[in-house]
This record gives sequence, structure tokens and C-alpha cells, in this order.
Amino acid sequence: MMSCQSLLMLVMLSVLTVGVSAVEVQRPRGVPLSKRQFYEEGKPFTCLDGSRTIPFDRVNDDYCDCQDGSDEPGTAACPNGSFHCTNAGFRPGFIPSSRINDGICDCCDTTDEYNSGAACQNTCREMGRKEKESLQKMAEIAKEGFLLKQQLIQDAKKGLEDKKAKHADVQVSRKDLEKRVEALRTEKETVEMPEREAKERHLKAWEDQKAVIQMEKDKAKMAEVFLELDDDADGLISVPELLSHAELDPDAEDTFTEAEAEGLLGGVDKVDTAAFESVWNNIKEKYKSEANADIPAPVETPPEEIREPVPDNDSEQYPEDDIPEEEEEEDEEEEDEDQDDGEYKSPPTKQTQEKKDDDGEGTMPPYDQETQNLIDAAQKARDAFDEAERALREVDDQVKNLEKEISFDFGPSAEFAYLYNQCYELPTSEYIYRLCPFSRVSQKPKYGGSETNLGSWGHWAGPEDNIYAVMKYEHGTGCWQGPNRSTTIKLICGKDTVLTSTSEPSRCEYMMEFTSPAVCHEPSSLDSALHGHEEL
Repeated sequence: MMSCQSLLMLVMLSVLTVGVSAVEVQRPRGVPLSKRQFYEEGKPFTCLDGSRTIPFDRVNDDYCDCQDGSDEPGTAACPNGSFHCTNAGFRPGFIPSSRINDGICDCCDTTDEYNSGAACQNTCREMGRKEKESLQKMAEIAKEGFLLKQQLIQDAKKGLEDKKAKHADVQVSRKDLEKRVEALRTEKETVEMPEREAKERHLKAWEDQKAVIQMEKDKAKMAEVFLELDDDADGLISVPELLSHAELDPDAEDTFTEAEAEGLLGGVDKVDTAAFESVWNNIKEKYKSEANADIPAPVETPPEEIREPVPDNDSEQYPEDDIPEEEEEEDEEEEDEDQDDGEYKSPPTKQTQEKKDDDGEGTMPPYDQETQNLIDAAQKARDAFDEAERALREVDDQVKNLEKEISFDFGPSAEFAYLYNQCYELPTSEYIYRLCPFSRVSQKPKYGGSETNLGSWGHWAGPEDNIYAVMKYEHGTGCWQGPNRSTTIKLICGKDTVLTSTSEPSRCEYMMEFTSPAVCHEPSSLDSALHGHEEL
């Protein structure tokens, strides 16, 4: 099918040829050849709108008789009239009748200034020659572009076949990978079970060891408290001795009574070392050691007095003795988490190490060799599974991309496929515009600054008879208090693939021109256009 562009060139070349070779047909001044039959010498003239009929001698008499101005095609009498320039050797055309005999040459054949005295020169042949050369050049570009387009179509066809073959191969490898992932998953789960059991045994042994240590500490503390309470050193704790520690009051009222103290002692007035163990279990949470009685309680710093960290010297934010409580609590939480998962972690910080040493529990010992071997085997299985799973995800992405390319609309014969994954730039005085066909359009300041998205690929947006002549990119970065940016790309036939121009005809809506051989259509015969009407 002949394109509109090719048809236009054919018509224009034909008109130029006719203008050069045809003999001028006599008709009233300003009348086009297509309307010659309405202006017959000696016969009444009927206005072209049918409104009235007048004698023929009133045509071009410089007086407007017809409402549509058709009786004065060669004068300026009618404000709504038009004058036909024959322009032999160039393209014929129309001008408003008001420009007749105004001293300015509008028709290249000078016929519009027949009575103004203006010094006009007939430039139609020169203009026709230049336009003919331009049309010939356009025809040559279209011809070369169309040949390049054929190669693009062949390349796209081969590329599509290669993609389909690759898609089939990747699908096969994907199935193999799926099987491998499932096998490695089973293997991982199998070796993780003995690893988990061994780590749980190790953790339980450590918890048991800590419980023994804690029990010993508790007994030592109990013996120490017994000696503190035994004021008379008779080897017994009596009600009066217990009453010396008001913090042990069970109901925390104003007075700690003898009856309450006796109740803590199990209903007796004295207990020995053996019986004190049950008493200790009831009072150890409240008991305050006399050795710490003289140590003042820490004073809380009001929030407004907490020093701000020094931004220029992180090492001076907190002195070594002034570490915030929140950091201590975080360290303790990390310690608890390390113990909960049962794995040997990296050495604790100096502060947490000192705290653990004070508690007498120390750090969890390393795993024995047998447990470590199970952990290493499980980790190896996990690594192999993760690697296979990652490879499967990469293959899935590859399949998705191939399917997208295979099904994408790259034109009737996939002639636009070569633009995929390519980008083209156009520098201007202020910006660098970047078009990545079927992806996005962007604008970036030439001398620094962030990139602005002018739209992502939307759809082909040309007219029904040539939908692949226009690209539409939508949903770009929003304008300030305005719509999202969008870009329309007009495709023009050319030998080269180049982004040639950009403009912003309306706010946040951009227009660009992009040449490509993929747009070129098969040109009509130049010889036929030049010589098809010589018989006229």
C-alpha cells in the first residue's frame, strides 16, 4: 500500500511536471481550472452558492454581487473571496482576495499584482526546480531507508527465531533447575535436623551449667546474708534480727511487726542455717545488703540536662563511664538473642563481658567438634540451596524478558525491534534529552541536577491508517501543581536513527521527532511521477 508521504510526493511532482509542460487554459483571472466550467463567456453567471444569477460582464467588475464572493475571483471587491495563483512551473495555490494588487507579490507567477505597479518577477520555475530537487532528495532518502528497513525486518525475523529457540532451551534448563532446587531443599532439611538437635543439646548443657553456677551463687549469697542477719553470732536468725530490715515487710505498710517477721521464719521465733534456706527463698528479692547501705542511689539526670552528642567527634559523644542505659539494654538484648538461637557468636563487647563475669556465668562455650561438623554440613547444604534458588530466579527473569520481547508489538513486520534496549540522546543549550524506545523518556540538566522522567512507554498512537507513526509515553514525573509529564514521539523516515528535535507545545506535554528507517515505506516510481503527464 502506498503511504501518504509517497502519495504526496507523487502528486507534487506530477503537478510540477504539469505546470511546466501544460498549455494555459483561458479562463477569468483568479479562477482555478477545476471551476472553469462555471465561468462561460457570454452566459449568465450563477453564484457558486446558488444565491443569485448575474450577467457575465459583472464577473470581475470590482463590485461584489455574490455573498460567497465567487463573482470576483480576480479582484479585491469581496472580503471573503479568494484568488487562484496558477503558478505555472510550481504548485498552484489560493490567496485571500484582500491581497490582490496590494503591492506585495504573493503568487510566484506575479498574477496577483496585475494592476498595482509592483515590480514582481516570476520565480515559479526556480521555486519548482528547488522543490523538485528537494522532493527527489526525499525520494532517495525514502528509497534508501526502505532498503534498510527490509534488512531490519530480516534481522528481526532471525532475532525472533533465535529468541524462540533460546526460550525453549531456557525452559528446559529451568525444569532441571527446579528439580535441583527441590533436591537440595530436601538435602538441606535432612542435614538441618541433626544440626538443630545438636545445637539444642549444646544449649541445654549450657543452660544446666548456668543453673548450677547460679545455684552456687545463690547459696553463697544466702550464707553471706545469714551472717549479716545473725547480729549476736549465735548461729540462729531471730525475729528481732529479722525486724532490723524493714524492707522485708510482707505488706509494705508503715510497720514491720513481730507477727509478720515470725511468719517469714515459718511460724517460729528462730531458725538455724538449714531452716534458713526456705526463709531465704521468700526474702531474697527484697533483702538489701548492709554492705551496700552506705552507697548512694544513682541520681537520674533530667531529660533536658542530657548532653547532646557532639557531631564532629563521635568518640566524644559519651565518655567511657557515661554510656546511656539504652545502649546497655540493647547489648543485653543482643546477648539474650545470641543465647536463644543456640549458635556460637562473635566475642561480646568489653562492657557485656564484664557484666557476664560479674554474674559468674561467662560466655557460652564453643561447640564440640561433632556438633561443629554437623553445623558446617548444614551450612554447606544451605549455601548450595541458596545458590540454586538464586540461579532459578535469574532463569525466571530471563524467561519473562524473552516472553515479553517475543510477544511485544514491534510493528507489522517487527521492523522496530532493533530499537529495543537502545537509547538516543539530544543535547540542547540547557538539557540532555534521552529517549529509550519502549522504555522511557527523560530530561537532565546539562550542567548538573537530577533527571526528570518525561514519560514511560505507553502505546502506539498514530492515526488508524498508520498507527506506527507515533509513540506515546505517559505517567512521567508530576509537574508542580499540574499533571504528570507525557511525551509524544513523531517518527519520520530517515536513513539514520536519530532524535532530531524536542519541544513543549503545552505545559508538561512534550513533542519530539525521531528519524528511523523502520518508518520508511516503499517509494513510488520517480520516473513515473516526472513523466506520467507529458501528454498534457
